[in-house]
Amino acid sequence: MPKVLIVDDDPHIREVLRFALDKAGYRVCEAADGAAALVQVERERPDLIVLDILMPEMDGTEVCRNLRRHSSTPIIFLSSKDDEIDRILGLELGGDDYLTKPFSPRELVARVKAVLRRGPGVVAAGDGRSPAMECGRLRLDPEQYKAWWDGNELVFTATEFGILRTLMTRPGKVFSRDELMGSAYDRHNVVSDRTIDSHVRRVRSKLGTVGADPIETVHGIGYKLHRC
Repeated sequence: MPKVLIVDDDPHIREVLRFALDKAGYRVCEAADGAAALVQVERERPDLIVLDILMPEMDGTEVCRNLRRHSSTPIIFLSSKDDEIDRILGLELGGDDYLTKPFSPRELVARVKAVLRRGPGVVAAGDGRSPAMECGRLRLDPEQYKAWWDGNELVFTATEFGILRTLMTRPGKVFSRDELMGSAYDRHNVVSDRTIDSHVRRVRSKLGTVGADPIETVHGIGYKLHRC
């Protein structure tokens, strides 16, 4: 089973989450602050990180910035803040999902399952391998969750990759935010338009590092991929 790293300075929260994730069959490791989290990531190589924002030593946003320089490991943020600005900041830094305290351990486990289903290793039913997707200079490998522009590899989170993959299924088609939400989140999750906009901005920013800008905003509707 996948390994989940819980990062929170509250030992009670870590205990509750460890119990819930253990019961769901996940392997669990822990860290009590941001600095310890970075050590555990190197040591344990988790498949997903549950990351509190407000912590001593190094807060969750700084941990995320640090990790996103070299890793696309899925991150679910936890925070006592119920401010949309904080939620958007976490997502724009590269988080895959966000839960506000207090929350149900069952909800956290459901989010972990949903994010991991979007991650590497998921193979389409009916055949042994999902074919590569190409649109001009943009190429995706849906099985390995890898992407390239003009041969330059780009690293996306599972959520970002899911959105780009959806846009690539029909270049030129305008996808509504609801359609992109459906590709990136379970239907039972309530996700705001601003959440999807944040993920799309992250995708655009990463493409921009190699001089690419293939995604067009269709105001009032959603997004489309140019017929590159």
